[in-house]
Amino acid sequence: MCSTGNRNIMTKRIAFLASDAKVAQTARETLVARYGHAAPRDADVVVALGGDGFMLNTLQGVQHLDTPVYGMNRGTIGFLMNEYAETDLMARLSDAEEEVINPLMMTAMDQSGQQHEALAINEVSLLRAGPQAARLRISVDGRVRMSELVCDGALLATPAGSTAYNYSAHGPIVPIGADVLALTPIAAFRPRRWRGALLPKAAKVRFDVIEADKRPVIVAADSISFPDIDWVEIRSKNTIQHRILFDPGHGLEERLISEQFT
Repeated sequence: MCSTGNRNIMTKRIAFLASDAKVAQTARETLVARYGHAAPRDADVVVALGGDGFMLNTLQGVQHLDTPVYGMNRGTIGFLMNEYAETDLMARLSDAEEEVINPLMMTAMDQSGQQHEALAINEVSLLRAGPQAARLRISVDGRVRMSELVCDGALLATPAGSTAYNYSAHGPIVPIGADVLALTPIAAFRPRRWRGALLPKAAKVRFDVIEADKRPVIVAADSISFPDIDWVEIRSKNTIQHRILFDPGHGLEERLISEQFT
């Protein structure tokens, strides 16, 4: 990940996208009336109105356009969003700072032999789907690092996603510029005291589900999920870059630091 200035961005053509929430749709109507609207493929910048979930969906939806996305919070937490305001939008976009985020690429095989692929900006998580704990074998770059983890699940998080599900599972907050991924267990039963690991960003992580038919596991790449998983492989996808805009002094680096002192 890296952070760069955004001095050269043009802000004449804006695509306004909004979640289904009424407050987001109302905000979109107001902003379109004030600033106009362009289709995402013709826009210089996309303004996403909603919460963090909608922001993730927007980034996925415009990744082929290489268009920066500026979020304004019309949801709940809004960690990836800026404060909502209807005035001075052009000036805010011109002054915005850009963060570039590489997603995770997940490849998973289910018990029927069907392969699934998905991208995750925050994390890829494996979760038990039945009453019994999951049993996972963890390999890193082809080497088995943990022959058996008995748990409710495990996840691999990017620095941008380290304050989300990863943090709730007692994983570490990772600085935005760190070239590492956080591997965190969820309610580990055995080994009971294992707290996870920090891995190089270039690492290829594989989870094999032990007794998958008896102890079913679901895998989720952000909000995209697949059931009855046999194995999962995850690696950082450096060829894909998500461009996110933040108001000066309120970028991801500052937010990640501030989160640790609240």
